[in-house]
Amino acid sequence: MEEKMSLKVSDAVDYKGFPADKSKTGGWVPAALILGIEICERLSTMGIAVNLVTYLGGILHIPSAASANIVTDFMGTSFLLCMLGGFLADSFLGRYKTIAIFASIQTIGTATLAMSTKLPQLRPPACHSVDMSNCKQASGSQMGILYLALYLVALGTGGLKSSVSGFGTDQFDEKDEKEKTQMAYFFNRFFFFVSMGTFMAVTVLVYIQDQVDRSLGYGVCSVSMLVAILIFLSGTRRYRYKKSVGSPIVSILQVVVAAIKKKKMELPCNDVSLYEDSPEALRIHHTDQFRCLDKAAIIAEGDFVIDSIPNPWKLCTVTRVEEVKMMARLLPIWATTIIFWTVYAQMITFSVQQAMTMDRYVGTFKIPAGSLTVFFVAAILITLAVYDRFVMPLWKKWKGKPGFTNLQRISIGLALSVIGMGVASLVEMKRLSVAKHEGRATSTLPISVFWLIPQFFLIGAGEAFIYTGQLDFFITQSPKGMKTMSTGLFLTTLALGFFLSSFLVSVVKKVTGNNHGNGWLADNINVGRLDLFYGLVAMLSLINFFLNLICAKWFKAHKTAKPAALDDIEVNGKC
Repeated sequence: MEEKMSLKVSDAVDYKGFPADKSKTGGWVPAALILGIEICERLSTMGIAVNLVTYLGGILHIPSAASANIVTDFMGTSFLLCMLGGFLADSFLGRYKTIAIFASIQTIGTATLAMSTKLPQLRPPACHSVDMSNCKQASGSQMGILYLALYLVALGTGGLKSSVSGFGTDQFDEKDEKEKTQMAYFFNRFFFFVSMGTFMAVTVLVYIQDQVDRSLGYGVCSVSMLVAILIFLSGTRRYRYKKSVGSPIVSILQVVVAAIKKKKMELPCNDVSLYEDSPEALRIHHTDQFRCLDKAAIIAEGDFVIDSIPNPWKLCTVTRVEEVKMMARLLPIWATTIIFWTVYAQMITFSVQQAMTMDRYVGTFKIPAGSLTVFFVAAILITLAVYDRFVMPLWKKWKGKPGFTNLQRISIGLALSVIGMGVASLVEMKRLSVAKHEGRATSTLPISVFWLIPQFFLIGAGEAFIYTGQLDFFITQSPKGMKTMSTGLFLTTLALGFFLSSFLVSVVKKVTGNNHGNGWLADNINVGRLDLFYGLVAMLSLINFFLNLICAKWFKAHKTAKPAALDDIEVNGKC
């Protein structure tokens, strides 16, 4: 009987709703079936994002600044919708249904995109003029079909991305040491295969789009997603399912609403008087930061309903309040990481447009402009390998710690992005000097595209540090019950970074432009001053870097909970 009980997973069920049996559910095989969805999602999303700007400019004749904004808005929406996917998975659908539904939506989106790029009536007449003003732009209806396709893909990406990694880890029992070890390997393999999906997107898929047929490239995305869904569904009987426990967003709102309702009440001198009924082992000590939220734990008349159960919208425990405080402490660091993804956005938009004007031949082979982003993947993999094999051992010998802290990695990533944008500005000055000498109407300038490699490598290396640092920071510094929420918070930095890029481009275009479409971000980048725009982004990034250092010092100074001290209360009972 004990052996049969040991085969049951206490917090998971099978597809029939019975306690999951370890011998029949979970493990590597179901996790691998789930992993296929994420590989195809990366293949689709990155295959679209890194090469979309060439389609917008070269086929639909959209000006450079507007093309960049369409790409960044698409990517920003994709990551922002991760919050929606996480909320639906936690509160209503569960991770399995969420993945199946949103993966299907993404498949429809890529199929629609393939159709929109295939049908001649969905694009304007061909034009070979360097000056975009001489070409007919895509009509409103043509752009409408394109937007429909892109935002179906964005919706699918956001919905499934928030659940894939979580559902994968659900297949392993954390209370079983053997399976816990397997879970650690799953995370390593998850990151590796996501990188491989990106690598395939920026090499093979971009080549198919540019050199064979763009609609075929998007069709490959759609078919691969369909196959991944079928493979995913084939594992239905083998998966382990965790019950939805409700969204942390609701818990946060309850604390905020309860605190607002009691904003006129005075806090007790001793925090022991605040409401707490959580088990001792799960309690979080009271802290003095964000004292206004403590009012949610003040006991008042009408806070309890039947059988002394508190109304969660009127009264919250100290532990619940402290969980919200922990999330609030993450916000300054969260805010200072947004601009990195604004820098990243320039690499998949304007840097690709730069590549389109440069010599991309290696012998007789012409490198697709979008494939330059392969140096991102290379930089990430090289940086992580060097860090793992050399930096961590040396740092442990010198400092006695296994590598940099998460906050240090974030700061290093931000510093590399500042240097990267500075280098990008200098390289663009060189490219513009060649354009001035050769003639600004020249379609292909006699300057090698490999001049762009340093900026890709520097910002790619920065991504390796900041991505791992952010993920580690938001997961380890958040409450146990809000890990999914903190991961979503991390992903919103990507979304807001892309939106900030769109806003910045629009402002600069308006302030520096004129009626002829010139200015820093001219319709033809050969007559613009992209170097000055890159310099502006570098300056903003530098200011943000110093703000990050200040926020990191503040966070470390307040990261430990401060238990209540009797010395804080006077003998006469007054504070």
